[in-house]
Amino acid sequence: MTVSYTLKVANSRFGGFSKLLFRWKGSIYKLLYKEFIVFMVLYAVLSLIYRRLLTEEQKRLYTKVAQYCNRSTDLIPISFVLGFYVTLIVNRWWAQYTSIPLPDQLMCVISSNVHGKDERGRILRRTLIRYANLSAVLILRSVSTRVLKRFPTMDHVVEAGFMTQDERKKFESLHSDFNKYWIPCVWFTNLAAQARRDGCICDDVALRLLMDELNLYRAKCSMLFHYDWISIPLVYTQVVTIAVYSFFAFCLIGRQFLEPLEPGQEGDLDMYVPLSTLLQFFFYAGWLKVAEQIINPFGEDDDDFETNKLIDRNLQVSLLSVDDMYQNLPPTVKDKYWNESTAQPPYTTATAAETLKPSFLGSTFDMRMGEDAEQSQPVEASPTTPRIQTPLLSRFFPAASPAISMKNFSRGSRGHPHLRRLQANSGFPSPYPNRSEDPESVARIEEEEMEDEESCVSEPTTPGSQPGGTRLPAASAMRKKEMPLIRVKAPSSEIIGADQQEAWEP
Repeated sequence: MTVSYTLKVANSRFGGFSKLLFRWKGSIYKLLYKEFIVFMVLYAVLSLIYRRLLTEEQKRLYTKVAQYCNRSTDLIPISFVLGFYVTLIVNRWWAQYTSIPLPDQLMCVISSNVHGKDERGRILRRTLIRYANLSAVLILRSVSTRVLKRFPTMDHVVEAGFMTQDERKKFESLHSDFNKYWIPCVWFTNLAAQARRDGCICDDVALRLLMDELNLYRAKCSMLFHYDWISIPLVYTQVVTIAVYSFFAFCLIGRQFLEPLEPGQEGDLDMYVPLSTLLQFFFYAGWLKVAEQIINPFGEDDDDFETNKLIDRNLQVSLLSVDDMYQNLPPTVKDKYWNESTAQPPYTTATAAETLKPSFLGSTFDMRMGEDAEQSQPVEASPTTPRIQTPLLSRFFPAASPAISMKNFSRGSRGHPHLRRLQANSGFPSPYPNRSEDPESVARIEEEEMEDEESCVSEPTTPGSQPGGTRLPAASAMRKKEMPLIRVKAPSSEIIGADQQEAWEP
């Protein structure tokens, strides 16, 4: 069964993981001890041959070969290749677990939307959920060795109660070259449609909800089949295995104790047991064994999925949900905190200290502003307050005067002669009294105004036009008469008093 040690690591304490090192079931020792013994025996044999059987000339040759092998170990990217491979295997392992079909959502929908307290309604609900469980059993027989050993033939499936004899005949009468785990799902859909016609399912919304949950359930069955069919490319597994085995083959020769080639040369420390090499073997070979164990979690290893237990659990829970629990509700009464505005469940003595901890209200809840009272005063935006130009706009409008904005709004439109820049002697206050206007911009604006006036004068006189060559349509005259007064408020009362505000009439 699956090895679970979650309770052992519920609280972090001194030496918490060290207690897990002495467990045998599901441990790396049980998984790796045979390969570890073989590696140690081969290393010891080579060491004895070098120390006892080789001549001096042979030892010199062996030393050169060992040095070459030791340098070659640096050329094998074992950490990168093995680490990426194991990461891929672990992600695939967890995805396969989440693809195991569980009937919990489906059984709740059946229990709440397939009605009927009589025998017909009970048979309908139990048959629907049995079809769902049958589909899961059929797909698990195809991917899990444990389930196949439990149900080796369809007779065992019928005997277990997942399928009747009539259903088996219909199942076997449908010939297909592919896996037929989907047949019970089709039976489910047809039976649900018949229940809708008979009125056991009240409306189409409930039927749609039932079909959606079944499709999710069937999709998980399909994913299990595809995970079993499409494996990680074999070439990648071969590359990783060859990289690990070749690395330690070089280590067997290159990590041996070597006598110095020259008589007066200082040699390495003679370690009869190569601790660093054995640790490397333990880590890298153990890493490879982890990938080997979980690449197919539907086997019979210690940490493989308990598929038989899942089948038992799913069948029992789903039948209870759709049968015994259908419309079997406890009485509805007032809860314990009916007359209390704030519900506070009691604490035991072991957890009483948690009541002293304040509730988390937000990371800025205890933040305090500065002591300056002016920073906390509210500021209301006024529609007459001039906007401050950004540095980017200031490059294009260096003359910070409302005349510039009015000119830009009126550019290219001769039908609005009232949008004109005020002269400097008109008494119009600048919103930026401390900033000098750009003379070039002002001159350019005045030049454009003169061109506009000249173009208006140069137009031919038509009947109904005003003397002087300029046309003033009646509609324009009316708009001019109806134009309201525009009052411009000074930006600062300290510089310009309220009595200095003047009306500008176009």
